[in-house]
Amino acid sequence: MLCGGINGSLSAQMRIHVLGTAQDAGRPQVGCAQSCCMDAKGQPRAHEAVVSLGMTQADGPSCLLEATPDLTTQWNALSQLNGGQAPKRIFITHAHIGHYTGLMYLGREAMNSQLVEVFGTPRLIEFLQRDQPWKQLCEMQNIWPQEWVAGDRILLENGHMEAVHVPHRDEVSDTYGFIVQGPAKRLLFLPDIDKWERWETDLDSLIQTVDYALVDATFYSDRELPGRNMAEIPHPFVLETLALSRDWPAEQKAKLYFIHFNHSNPLLDPKSQESKRVEKLGYHIARTGMHFDL
Repeated sequence: MLCGGINGSLSAQMRIHVLGTAQDAGRPQVGCAQSCCMDAKGQPRAHEAVVSLGMTQADGPSCLLEATPDLTTQWNALSQLNGGQAPKRIFITHAHIGHYTGLMYLGREAMNSQLVEVFGTPRLIEFLQRDQPWKQLCEMQNIWPQEWVAGDRILLENGHMEAVHVPHRDEVSDTYGFIVQGPAKRLLFLPDIDKWERWETDLDSLIQTVDYALVDATFYSDRELPGRNMAEIPHPFVLETLALSRDWPAEQKAKLYFIHFNHSNPLLDPKSQESKRVEKLGYHIARTGMHFDL
């Protein structure tokens, strides 16, 4: 799954690139002086970008999945992977800070882009068109907002994308997961959900319909944030997902790639005991630089 060069990206009919794996605030996180963010010498650990995927197509423009605070480096990386051609579309799952605020870099204070298509839930698009500073991006045609109703397919040059509604803290907009259909394979991207049992869709059944599933792994366990009420920021703990899928056949477990790691999550460290345990059980951990050919 290690990412190849530019020529390899363009030869694949559709390729999904992992451009970041961290939760909304990245790693190191602001205000964090713990060992998960600072090394033994008191220096910040290596930066891990906020969760984002990039799509390259042999016969069409590249697309970003999420507009993160790290959009500058992710946009440029995807452009390089696409032979220097900039992304034309952005698909956004929901309106939490790590998933849409990178749109600000498309404004006239920065890139001053022209009509970059932005797909999102009807509530998200309404929010962007109503509230500043996002409204200005729409008025100046830096972005071209496109409402996307769950279940509807967005046709791509080499496949299509489908949105699935998932339960999450929907203060500003509701929340989607994405299913990307390529010429040969399907990938599920579901970086945020409250709890699996709150979803009307059965994860076991859905996994059987895809080839890869990049799913919410914000927290490894309920012990990561002392002093915080984790019920106020619900996510399926990795340990819960492992328990839920314990009896799955090996080929089904191998489809799961954990992603969207809080700075406190030990899965950010490939050498941690938790990372080794997850991989020994037959699952995968998404890392920046991986790619998936669809």
